[in-house]
Amino acid sequence: MTPYHKEMKRAGLILVALQVCLAALAQEETPKQDLGPLILSSPAGQTGTGGENAETAAAKSGQADGTGNPQLEGRRPLYRLTRSDIVAISFTLSPEFDQLLTIQPDGYVALKDAGPVLAQGLTLEEFRQAVIRGYSGYLHDPQVTVVLKDFEHPYFVAGGEVGHPGKYQLRADTNIVEAVEIAGGFTHQAKHSQVLLFRHVNDNLIEAHVYDIKKMLKQRSLSEAAQLQPGDLVFVPRNAVSKIEPFLSRPSFGAYVDASQF
Repeated sequence: MTPYHKEMKRAGLILVALQVCLAALAQEETPKQDLGPLILSSPAGQTGTGGENAETAAAKSGQADGTGNPQLEGRRPLYRLTRSDIVAISFTLSPEFDQLLTIQPDGYVALKDAGPVLAQGLTLEEFRQAVIRGYSGYLHDPQVTVVLKDFEHPYFVAGGEVGHPGKYQLRADTNIVEAVEIAGGFTHQAKHSQVLLFRHVNDNLIEAHVYDIKKMLKQRSLSEAAQLQPGDLVFVPRNAVSKIEPFLSRPSFGAYVDASQF
């Protein structure tokens, strides 16, 4: 499966999960606080297991790097390269081969005089070993150093009834209430009591949770506010009043409907 198809697949999973959650919320006047994980399976023939090498399989295993190595136990997973990352390759004994490379959309980099080498999904050490293998026919015992120069910064996405929907960098610890404020706060059509948080567990699984931010603010407590993780989607649906407002005249709307109860 190409990286393009993987991105389309991830976007499709989010859209399906969003539709399922909105349908569930529409059917229940008082929804549960946790919708639990939504298991979205890959279409037949797109599991991606065929033709994968050991390095690609390890990148998808979900296990922390260094598993089985006592020296790495307790450490966070090592960073794995992805598209648009920029890496600097230096050769101690052959500086004429030094180069600054950007990982292409297909996950490969084009090494000078050595051709394409897969970089996406590899740690820096795994990529360094791949570069050494790539130059084994040109250089005798190449001494290679790889440095990560630039990478995609952690982010979250805010959508729905917020002031400024879009993609935002996740620079520090941020909870769901803070994320809404970063995105411009609620609009007057927002349903504060049913804010959705979507989180990718893996390629085939998305977790969806509902948070009552209106209750949190009323109680002046954010103890139940979830901390965001890179790649999370915060979606604020419309309230019931905004859905029927176009069908009501302004006098009757003000006389019979109290928007504060939604």
